[in-house]
Parts: sequence; structure tokens; C-alpha cells
Amino acid sequence: MKTVVHLLRHGEVDNPAGILYGRLPGYVLSDLGQQMAVVAAEWFADRDVTALVSSPLERAQQTARPLAEQLGLPVDTDDRLIEGDNHFEGSRFGVGDGALRHPRNWWVLRNPFRPSWGEPYSEMAARMLAALHTAREAAAGHEAVCVSHQLPIWTLRSHLSGRRLWHDPRQRECALASVTSFHFDGDQLRGIEYAEPAAHLIGLSPDAGTAKGA
Repeated sequence: MKTVVHLLRHGEVDNPAGILYGRLPGYVLSDLGQQMAVVAAEWFADRDVTALVSSPLERAQQTARPLAEQLGLPVDTDDRLIEGDNHFEGSRFGVGDGALRHPRNWWVLRNPFRPSWGEPYSEMAARMLAALHTAREAAAGHEAVCVSHQLPIWTLRSHLSGRRLWHDPRQRECALASVTSFHFDGDQLRGIEYAEPAAHLIGLSPDAGTAKGA
């Protein structure tokens, strides 16, 4: 029995202040992000999607909405698809803003392999893997879409590809509104594919090359 589970990253978020928003409430899709969600939904138009699941965060729920309307499916919520926890949530934090050089942050940044500033990569991979298999079982013989966030999607892909989990955020292949597809034969993973349905819109986003819009 062949099943495909697609992990769809949400579209661009309205975040003019450049905050690392993480799990904070109130961060919703920008107008461009809503266009990305529509384009992503169109990408799935001819696919055999029978299950639709989303992270509980607003931006993910909004990204799922056009797909739900198109397919006539309810949007189930799975808390395991949520963004990773992060010590710097709610602040401006990134390469070039001086945060990495400030002594008050050094203890938090002491271990990039775990990482020490947030949810351990191993725990994130475990919860995402469990959510992946729940979706696979729900759509057995068909296809499922799970709307999630950049870091959890990339961490799961790295785990299932046999790569190390610690990494440079700038090297993630998980663009806004991108689709990472996991192909199963029964319960055995047979392949992983990646697509960017909204690639023509990504260049319009100032957030395209950052990890803030996770």
C-alpha cells in the first residue's frame, strides 16, 4: 500500500519588526503569504489527498485553509507539528544584529549540537516522526498534507535522511510554502522529494532567506 505524506511549510508571515516569533500568538500570514497558501493549494489540486492536518499556530492554520476549501476536507490539528521552543522567542535575534557577541547570551548558546537555546533536535525529530506516521495511517493508500514550520520539517527530513541534526539554518532546504514529500510503501519510507510551488513569489518576500519565518 503506497502512501504519501506531504509536509507543507506555511507562507510568509506579517513580521515587519523582524521578531523571532516562534510559538507566540498573533503572527499571521501577510498578503503575500496568503497568496502563497493559495498557490500551494493549487499544487495539490490533482492529488489524492484524503487527510489534512496542521500545527495549532495561526500561520499554519491559515495556510491550510485554502487547501481545505479546495478539497472539502476538515483541518485536524496536531500539536506535534508546532514550531520548536526557543529561548530568544519574542526578540530580534540573528546573524549581524550583535546578539551572538553579547556576553549575556553566551551561556544560552553554549551547545549548538543539542541545542542549548531551545527544544532538543532529537525530541523535535521524535514528535515530528510520530505525527508523520499518524498522518500516514490516516491516509493509508492515499495522500496526506501536514502544515508545519521550517525547523521541524527540516529536522525530520535530516533525521530520516541519516544526516546530523545540528546545522547552519541558512542551509535548510525548506522555503516558504514549500512541500517536502515522504513516500511510503506500507510503513516503510521509500523516498523523499522536495518542491517549491510558490517559488515565483518567494523572491518578493524579504523573509525568504531567513529562519525567522519558521
